[in-house]
Amino acid sequence: MAKMKIKKGDQVVVIAGKDKGKRGEVLAAMPQEHKVVVSGVAVAKKHQKAAGPNQQGGIVEKEAKIDVSNVALVDPTGDKATRVGYKFLDDGTKVRFAKKSGEVIK
Repeated sequence: MAKMKIKKGDQVVVIAGKDKGKRGEVLAAMPQEHKVVVSGVAVAKKHQKAAGPNQQGGIVEKEAKIDVSNVALVDPTGDKATRVGYKFLDDGTKVRFAKKSGEVIK
């Protein structure tokens, strides 16, 4: 299985699907399933039953998982979608960088 280059906390843009063009932060990354959860994207409505006297039932909106191939990292400088690469710095640490601008990603 290929390694996921998108991590939790990254700013991404959706490049395919019904939410194409939307931006958000990655809330969770699931490398085994090759999926991510992005804030404000793929919002599904779930009918939830009341679990007890202090938890109310109703319709709850929740972000669903989407495939990582449908999102791209937002370039920190250009504010556009970019691919991700890896390189080693002079001190030997491995970092991710935006291929479009060459900028190191936190």
